[in-house]
Amino acid sequence: MELFDCMRNAPTTRRFSAEPVSRETLLDVLEHARFAPSGGNRQGWRVIAVTQAERRRALRDLYLPHWRAYLEQTGGARMLAEPEGFDPVRVRMLKRADEYANHLDKVPLHLVVGVRIADLAITDAELDRLSIVGGASVYPFVQNILLGLRAHGLGAALTTLLVPAEKQVKELLGIPDDIALAAYIGVGHRAEAWPERLSRNPPQQFAFAERWGEPLASD
Repeated sequence: MELFDCMRNAPTTRRFSAEPVSRETLLDVLEHARFAPSGGNRQGWRVIAVTQAERRRALRDLYLPHWRAYLEQTGGARMLAEPEGFDPVRVRMLKRADEYANHLDKVPLHLVVGVRIADLAITDAELDRLSIVGGASVYPFVQNILLGLRAHGLGAALTTLLVPAEKQVKELLGIPDDIALAAYIGVGHRAEAWPERLSRNPPQQFAFAERWGEPLASD
């Protein structure tokens, strides 16, 4: 696929077939993803590819409590319990996500992405708000993985809900102390057709010229 086609049609996939993902395909995706930018070109990302059934089940069991806590915090649990009072589209998406979480062990390939803490330059650490800058050294790489998977016709679901279980994940996978858990990607062949188009806000709703609120119009 062309790059822009991948960018415009790489939805979250939550239903996968049982077909395995070849090691050659994964290596090709990582071969290209590694050219993502990172602070000081330190390339602090690390990836563990998990396919063994017992480990996939263990990752599911670590993920589920945090998924359920997320449902409670966001009102999703009520939406699932009383769907009649909510937007059917949102309810359908939430049901898919809940199905995905409960059957996470059935996803053929799990990618656990970490980053070496020493390679992070957290330039907003002293600001009086939540820090977001540290991820700049790993998430461009994560996005390259998603686009590379799409180019190979593979679906993927990115989440950070495994991060709160970092200690247990490190013990399970032998991850050293100097690595922080950054992302968790389920990968496989889609069990459904790709959508014709995705719904996203147009640039006019989020991009401005010179100052906030000034329209960014074409020349």
